[in-house]
Amino acid sequence: MGAHMRLFWWAAILAGVSYMAAVLGQMHGPLIIVWKGLGVGLLALWAAMEAKGQDGWLMALVLALGALGDVLLDAKGLEVGALAFAAGHFVAIYLYARNARPQRSLSQNLLAWALVPAALIICMAMLYPAAGWWHAALYTAIVAAMAAFAWASRFPRYRTGLGAIAFLVSDLLIFARAGGHVAPALAAALIWPLYFGGQAMIAHGVVTSLRTAR
Repeated sequence: MGAHMRLFWWAAILAGVSYMAAVLGQMHGPLIIVWKGLGVGLLALWAAMEAKGQDGWLMALVLALGALGDVLLDAKGLEVGALAFAAGHFVAIYLYARNARPQRSLSQNLLAWALVPAALIICMAMLYPAAGWWHAALYTAIVAAMAAFAWASRFPRYRTGLGAIAFLVSDLLIFARAGGHVAPALAAALIWPLYFGGQAMIAHGVVTSLRTAR
């Protein structure tokens, strides 16, 4: 990784980690929204600068849609932000399916197949039969499918795979908080680190793998 590439990577990490101060301080406003989108936005820029082929550009697009979702969640509301994230998850599924791991162990296959039903059971246990539960269940299925395809891909499982699972857990914590199953303070302390940490692990695993392959 060249010096300027490292600069963008560490700027993204700094922006994402520092945003935790805004979370804990319950800060709001237009500049806070920009701050929120900056971490994953810089990851998207870093991935785009590293991109040399279709897979690289797909990763950059996934991250760009994630950054857009971060901004829209606060600027326009949950439904609009979720649409941006869902679009990113579908692009990610396509990327991971293009890069499926040729050989997987039984335990790796079991985890990949178990993620969607397990996540749906957890989601429905927390929200059913509250109004709009099926919206949460549908979105959970999409995120869990993304995580399953990431785990089954050729990208590093302990970066991209675990990062995608961390992303899924962060969303389940959002639903747990909405259903009153997790204290708001605990949820606030966990959701952003799991989400941004997951995005950074996903990005690093994919981008460095593609660079090594070149």
